[in-house]
Amino acid sequence: MHRFHLGVVTVIVAAVFLVAQGAERGDSRIAEAINQKPAAVDISTGYVIPDEGYCDQPYVVKLKDGVWLCTMTTGKGHEGKRGQHIVSARSTNKGKSWTKLVDIEPADGPEASWVMPYLTGYGRVYVFYTYNAANIRKVIGGGARVDTLGRYAFKYSDDGGKTWSKNRWFIPVRQTNADTRNPYKGKIRFFWGVGKPITHKNAMYLGFTKVEKFGANFIAISEGWFLRCDNIETQRDPGKLKWRTLPDGDDGLKSPKGPIASEVNLTSLSDGSLFCTYRTVAGHPCHAYSRDDGKTWTKSAFMTYGPKGKLVNHPRAANFVRKLTEGPYKGRYIYWFHNNQTPGWNGRNPCYLLGGIEVNRPDGKHIQWGRPVAVLYDKNSKTRISYPDFIWDDGLYITETQKSIARVHKIPDKLLQSLWKKPQSKHAPAADPDAHQRR
Repeated sequence: MHRFHLGVVTVIVAAVFLVAQGAERGDSRIAEAINQKPAAVDISTGYVIPDEGYCDQPYVVKLKDGVWLCTMTTGKGHEGKRGQHIVSARSTNKGKSWTKLVDIEPADGPEASWVMPYLTGYGRVYVFYTYNAANIRKVIGGGARVDTLGRYAFKYSDDGGKTWSKNRWFIPVRQTNADTRNPYKGKIRFFWGVGKPITHKNAMYLGFTKVEKFGANFIAISEGWFLRCDNIETQRDPGKLKWRTLPDGDDGLKSPKGPIASEVNLTSLSDGSLFCTYRTVAGHPCHAYSRDDGKTWTKSAFMTYGPKGKLVNHPRAANFVRKLTEGPYKGRYIYWFHNNQTPGWNGRNPCYLLGGIEVNRPDGKHIQWGRPVAVLYDKNSKTRISYPDFIWDDGLYITETQKSIARVHKIPDKLLQSLWKKPQSKHAPAADPDAHQRR
């Protein structure tokens, strides 16, 4: 009995100490993430992915033989500095160790950035990236950043990323209003992409951002677009791939408030619809549905927890939606965000997930989201955790980066389970995995 009371006191004291620590760091949410049951994962415990100093967008495809192939943007300088390029590495033990980096594009060539991998059904891996093809520098108000301009390039590997094609190809991205209104009237294009392409109705879809204007905070006006390739699974000649820029028309996906609509991210619903999320500077992300394979989209709107539900809070940061295609949660959705209304670049720690399920509505399937669950955190509140990927390999793994260290994290199954549990407080309603059977 005495030991029981002592244990309770110890737990209470520890909890108070952790809350105090979080307050001292300027964000009590870190303490909440630690005390959450089950607790969020401390990113310092993850397995490190090799890089050259700066590292961004560590995205993984699981090859048919079980090997993980990771691609990333890296360089010896800070983001946007000369020498930024794209690399790959392989792991045979779920990210615990990695091979040496392999250059997809070299550091001494034109800048290559924001690489995204796509694994075809026949085993080829394509990578898509922003390439400073004309080797232009100092074109943005006298600055030196050339990592969001040029041509949309791609290469491929037929040996699991051990080597990459010597040749590169360029996607014929359709010119639109955002291009003709940019400072160079479309003669120079500004764009980048995040996440990974998806397969939808046997076609590949890739989300990306077009930049119309730059300002004091770098990107001042942007909008979301997509590229579709409908023969990538059947055509082995990269020069014969067919490309279409979506949506139709001259304007992309925008924010209902503010000039920023960036980093659009896609998933495919069971009724053949497409769902996407993207970031803004309004303290909320946007979401949109397409019922015609990306040709048109629903009116721009801030993301809610469900039809006519509460607004989701999120800063100017990547927010990703993924459909789980393996394991006990197959067919359900997860959504990565930061659960705060910071309008700027900060507020990326802790990181949260929502669990989602499909529900029927008169206009088609929609996603109903559950309550926020903290998934990753760092003890330093100023750490900016972002650009994740999600790999299912007998459990969920998440990669992330703070721009200087990229890591892999195994997510406890109990934490994943909690995404679909009923809430114990006044949070948004939990997603009910059986709801679709009753509607």
